[in-house]
Amino acid sequence: MVSAVGCGAKTEESNNLVIYCPHPLEFINPLVSEFETQTGISVEVVAAGTGELLKRVESEQDNPLGDIFWGGSLSTMKPQQHLFENYQSANEEYVYDEMKNVEGPLTRFTNIPSVIMVNTDLIGDIKVEGYEDLLNPELKGKIAHCDPSKSSSSYEHLINMLYAMGNGDPEKGWDYVEKFCENLDGKLLSGSSAVYKGVADGEYTVGLTFEEGGAKYVADGAPVKLVYMKEGVISKPDGVYIIKNAKNMENAKKFIDFITGKDAQTIIIEKLNRRSVRKDVPAPNGLEKFEDINLIYDEEEVVIEKKQEWLDKFKEIFTNAQ
Repeated sequence: MVSAVGCGAKTEESNNLVIYCPHPLEFINPLVSEFETQTGISVEVVAAGTGELLKRVESEQDNPLGDIFWGGSLSTMKPQQHLFENYQSANEEYVYDEMKNVEGPLTRFTNIPSVIMVNTDLIGDIKVEGYEDLLNPELKGKIAHCDPSKSSSSYEHLINMLYAMGNGDPEKGWDYVEKFCENLDGKLLSGSSAVYKGVADGEYTVGLTFEEGGAKYVADGAPVKLVYMKEGVISKPDGVYIIKNAKNMENAKKFIDFITGKDAQTIIIEKLNRRSVRKDVPAPNGLEKFEDINLIYDEEEVVIEKKQEWLDKFKEIFTNAQ
């Protein structure tokens, strides 16, 4: 069974693959086990945070000890794409156009929209179809939301609301953020899991989360539903990348082809509540079809450049709203 280990030591090149991965082992294990079964390749997983693993790849450039970097959002990995090999998977033709690897090294493997999670036992006849509905006075103090400086999913929602409520101009979205912060009524949670747990447990009526977080509860039959904001949803893929000059290059290519293949993508939606990047794999049960979501897009360079400024501004607005 795959386990977290502290180094990427190698044995024989021909039958090995070393994967650097920030995902939790319960996500990794079913997919790696299936890959080993299908290919006979022996996989070693080095499990750590994205930042730590990126530093490792940088420091090992002259002698790469890893072959695959599996995970990490595109906004984190794109500035570091020089560390990774150009490779187009055998499955690119099946991938949604907006999820295709147009850069060379950046293969997408799952797709994660921001959503609003609603407790159906508590919501009553309050309408929640998007961000505007969260300004309803009846929801004051009943909205679960994280500090965006501590939660990446909360920061994604901040980006989403700025673009959605600013009609594509994030600077015009701050008026909405001010009203939204007033309706939070001084409540700001410290971690992503506190949002979906809080809504599922009935501590909050609604929460701003990411699809996978809420989908587990939908799949388990909890009294919750997911709402895809009518004003627009930003959906961010995460990726899988071949480390430049990987020693097990052919096996690394096989893994990219496997993880973007229909078998693995079906495991991802059936067992792991993630959305596939493939057009021929349906959304997990209970989730909106991708083509039925009002998708909008941010400007990657702007988001990277403005991150600290936006976090500081949110903090100031939230503090002043109390």
